[in-house]
Amino acid sequence: MPLFMDVHRIDGGATLDAVAQAHQADLEVQGGHDVSYLRYWVDEPAGTIFCLVEAPSAEAAATVHREAHGLVADEIHEVREGA
Repeated sequence: MPLFMDVHRIDGGATLDAVAQAHQADLEVQGGHDVSYLRYWVDEPAGTIFCLVEAPSAEAAATVHREAHGLVADEIHEVREGA
């Protein structure tokens, strides 16, 4: 399954608590799209969020965010894990 890193830029910053709630919503929706949101990182002052996701396509990953909470990523990059 392809691996993607998405990037969200939130004007005014992002809180770890708010991102945790959005991630939980992703987990509740993802199964219907063959998607698995794995981890996320938050730069609170900059309002930048990074999500690591296994998905059949970037569009499938974006669909989960759209359905779960509406916070669609600004960028989605297909990535491969290195050692």
